[in-house]
Amino acid sequence: MDDYIAYVASVLCLSENTVRAYGQHLHAFVDWCDVRSIDPLRVTVRQLRSYIGDMRSSGLSQRSVAAHLSSIRSFFRWMIVEGLIDSNPAEALTSPKLPEALPVTVSARQMRALFSVVESGTPSGLRDACMLELFYATGARISELASLRLDSFDWSSRCVRLFGKGSKERIVPVHQRAAEAVHEYVQIGRPALLSNSSHKRPLDTSSFFISKKGRVMDSAALRYRFKALSRRAGLPSDITPHTMRHTFATDLLDGGADLRSVQELLGHASLSTTQIYTHLSVDRMKGALKQAHPRGE
Repeated sequence: MDDYIAYVASVLCLSENTVRAYGQHLHAFVDWCDVRSIDPLRVTVRQLRSYIGDMRSSGLSQRSVAAHLSSIRSFFRWMIVEGLIDSNPAEALTSPKLPEALPVTVSARQMRALFSVVESGTPSGLRDACMLELFYATGARISELASLRLDSFDWSSRCVRLFGKGSKERIVPVHQRAAEAVHEYVQIGRPALLSNSSHKRPLDTSSFFISKKGRVMDSAALRYRFKALSRRAGLPSDITPHTMRHTFATDLLDGGADLRSVQELLGHASLSTTQIYTHLSVDRMKGALKQAHPRGE
């Protein structure tokens, strides 16, 4: 199992979060087998069905059950390639049918409230404004913003280089307002935050986002800061940094952008992944029609 996790991390170059999820799913499966004295390498289809039933009984959602089964199925496929087993019992099982949930987005009013709580007169406020602007201007994942460096920006073309899942690089243009927020943070806020560092060892000063204590901010730190701003703005708890990505895509489509361009900007490997946002845009148009048309009621 450890060899497989190393394989998906180093060969398939899956994201850190995906690799961690694979490990958690497989450890849970092996622990379940251990309690029941089942050899995981010789598990039967009936035993796997029992495992799925136990996961459902424990309160796991359909989506979580499907994710666990997908991890097991992929693990067994790898073991067949490696010659460790002869058959994949998980292939005989169908994944739970998942309801198509439309992404949550941030309304224009909520977006204004979020930006209004930023203390732009302070170094950390300049960083917060820069973070929010980049979330909304680029549709970046939180891990992509956490990995930003000073040389990720091309000031002449006003573009930012992002590294997505599988270390795939994409170039995203940044509008003027966001570029100004980045420039102000880099010139004023970031140097002030770096000066607060009390570390004896020198920091990696090329990292982009810096905390109030002068430390490099990882994904967890950026998420914590976003949630703090979100609570201050009175936004619902289901609004997360990834909601900003959904909002970026939906607002582009509402504004007339073509689906292919949005796919490139989001870094989706498949156009089908991007198409969910078209449903959201249609729902918005239906809502506008119902509200504005004389016969909308």
